[in-house]
Amino acid sequence: MDMLAAERKLRIVDYIRQHRMASILTLAQEFQVHEATIRRDLAELERDGQLKRTHGGAMIEQWTHDEPSFNERTSHNPDQKQRIGQMAASLVKDGDHIIIDSGTTTQHIARNLVHRTDITVVTNDMNVAAELRDAPRVKVILTGGELYPSSYMLNGMFTDEVLRTLHVNKAFIGIPALHPQHGLMHPEAALVPAKQGMIRAANEIIVVADDSKLGKLSLHTVAPNQAIHQLITGAEASQQQLQTFRDSGIIVHAV
Repeated sequence: MDMLAAERKLRIVDYIRQHRMASILTLAQEFQVHEATIRRDLAELERDGQLKRTHGGAMIEQWTHDEPSFNERTSHNPDQKQRIGQMAASLVKDGDHIIIDSGTTTQHIARNLVHRTDITVVTNDMNVAAELRDAPRVKVILTGGELYPSSYMLNGMFTDEVLRTLHVNKAFIGIPALHPQHGLMHPEAALVPAKQGMIRAANEIIVVADDSKLGKLSLHTVAPNQAIHQLITGAEASQQQLQTFRDSGIIVHAV
């Protein structure tokens, strides 16, 4: 027997909040009703501001208002970040000039480049540089800039000026929010110009983001999804979520 529509709608919202995104087919199977019923429920829920319909399903938009502290980020999803770092490092060819953005995920990229040959790494992160201090055949260039002591990141006018003078093969960008429609997003205006400078400086843009960053919204747009060539995330991300980025023409690696 069909559950009451009001109760079903509450449960649909709970289901999508838990999974962040769901297709009409999945919801119809989950709640044992026709797809037309789910479509009607989703239309009513969207009208009430409870969720946002997508092509073939629905999602609940989560906002990122500030970045957690460096220590919190280091302890969040460490296994996933390690896998992402290994995959990202495997895309670097000997002879490449690359930019590695600041962040806890990007630190794992550096860790996997220590034994590589003839690579130049430009970074605005002292932790990334420190990972490579014993790498005999990797040249490291720090951008300079104002030091953020809590994260060992360099940022500001000096950083932006240096990035304007560079041209590299690849840039590995970390981001706290990656939205299927609005692209790379960030809560802090002061950190946006450096990321945009890295994107401008590179032939190829590779975003590294664990699955908790996908589908998130934030205040400032850094770049549209069209600017991204590849996305490396964790296998924990849902296939439907990944498909929205593939539909933007991005090569997606879920590791």
